[in-house]
Amino acid sequence: LARAAGRLAASVVRPLTAALGAHGPASGRNEITDDDLRAELNDLARDATRLRARVGGPPALLEATAALQDLACQLVAEDAETLAARRRELAELMVDAAPAIQSAPDGPYLVTNAPTLRDGLGLSLEPLPQLALCRCGASESKPFCDGSHAQIGFRGAKEPERVPDRVDRYDGQQIEVLDNRGTCAHSGFCTDRLPTVFRASEEPFVAPSGGRVDEIVRAARDCPSGALSYAVGGVEARRQVDQEREPAIEVSRDGPYRVSGAIALVDADGRPEPRNAGASLEHYSLCRCGQSRNKPFCTGMHWHVDFHDPEPAEQPTLFQWAGGFPALLRLTRRFYETYVAEDPLLAPLFARMSPDHPERVAAWLGEVFGGPRAYTERYGGYQRMIGQHMGKGLQEEWRARWVQLLTRAADDVGLPADPEFRAAFAAYLEWGSRIAVENSGPDAKPPPQMPVPRWWWVCDAYPWSRVAAMAPEEPVAEVALPGPDAELSYAEHVKPLFRRRDRDSMSFVFDLWSRDDVATHAEAILERLRAGTMPCDGAWPTERIAVLERWVAAGGPA
Repeated sequence: LARAAGRLAASVVRPLTAALGAHGPASGRNEITDDDLRAELNDLARDATRLRARVGGPPALLEATAALQDLACQLVAEDAETLAARRRELAELMVDAAPAIQSAPDGPYLVTNAPTLRDGLGLSLEPLPQLALCRCGASESKPFCDGSHAQIGFRGAKEPERVPDRVDRYDGQQIEVLDNRGTCAHSGFCTDRLPTVFRASEEPFVAPSGGRVDEIVRAARDCPSGALSYAVGGVEARRQVDQEREPAIEVSRDGPYRVSGAIALVDADGRPEPRNAGASLEHYSLCRCGQSRNKPFCTGMHWHVDFHDPEPAEQPTLFQWAGGFPALLRLTRRFYETYVAEDPLLAPLFARMSPDHPERVAAWLGEVFGGPRAYTERYGGYQRMIGQHMGKGLQEEWRARWVQLLTRAADDVGLPADPEFRAAFAAYLEWGSRIAVENSGPDAKPPPQMPVPRWWWVCDAYPWSRVAAMAPEEPVAEVALPGPDAELSYAEHVKPLFRRRDRDSMSFVFDLWSRDDVATHAEAILERLRAGTMPCDGAWPTERIAVLERWVAAGGPA
């Protein structure tokens, strides 16, 4: 509740005070007790939502409403029934508001009624009807705003030295590629997936004859910033580039917000946000690091300023390591649209597949690799999957070609290439495809009601716990060492000595981030540190070893 009170001050009181023109704290009660917060926060959220639905603005009201809705729901997060009822009530109060994104003056993106808000893995973030999304890059609650923009003095103006707003035209034999570098967010979708056409280190940037027409069309449609388009016979095919999609916002990993589905984007005054020449209204990328030179649009500065989301607390699943649903859907689309369609062995087998078959296979792989139960909930689970194979009489040569081409598609779309992931990926393709052949035989009787299998890393070999042979040498992190007379504690003085890599590499024995584990195995740890065999990529300085020795001698205080 103390944190909630701080959020009230930063994201509710501050913007409303500024909107009302006050220059100091309001008179009367300034402190909010825990009891007050519990009793009144939901009423405040309802009242603010009613007012926001009736008057629409100003941006300060939207920002405060977003914070109140979020806090009112956070305080009942453990009560699923109450939380669901509260979310329904807020949604009903704002049911008539059209989906939109507004850039607050030097503040967050104020998002109204976004039907879908997903993270970079494709998982829903369960948006409330009024949201405030961070765009200064400093929020501790990413992607949501926590008021940090006011503390760091964030400014939302465009930079004069930004890349010029100019559409370049590249003529090919059958198609012309249109590109505006001033709009590009440098997500790398075009250069990574079709490098023979979009050449990152060559001039001209685009070589239209370097790929098939359908590949170029796909690249233009996949461009998340809207910088790419194409023309045929001199006429831009904007209507073909802009797909008909449900409104959605993707919070890309360590990158921009990727908006699709023609969500209206307005400035602080409620007018349509000015766009560069040729920019799409259906899809666009918004800056999330706070450093773009063409705010609110992303210009790829997140790469240069080393912007990162918080690291996941747990070891990633294969689903997370692969890149989630977006990566798996790229894989299955590439496989079925390119390889299966052109393969004389597999094309007849999949000639009558449903249009959404790539989505179904991506959902299956996602669930198998440790993601959400999307296939089970949408399509029927394991029983549905084996029903697709029973009686088909699948042949070994079909199975082998399926594995071969799916592996090739994984290379094409940039799935992780580290040995550990590819070992697990290849193991599942072999195992799953052989089970499919077995289940397709004339006398097969697969056991009913089996769960969807869950695949894991092979023999618990994790890529993050291995020092790669080609990885650059990691410098020793700066850690403030205690003075000779300081009273030592594990949390303040010992735990910071161990990197995540050190922890992961020893996780099969003990946890270096656990005080109890380090105390129990202290002598073995010290022996390896003194011998220079831990960590595995370089010996500790003697002064660090001395700190651990002092801590052990003091009895291992927490």
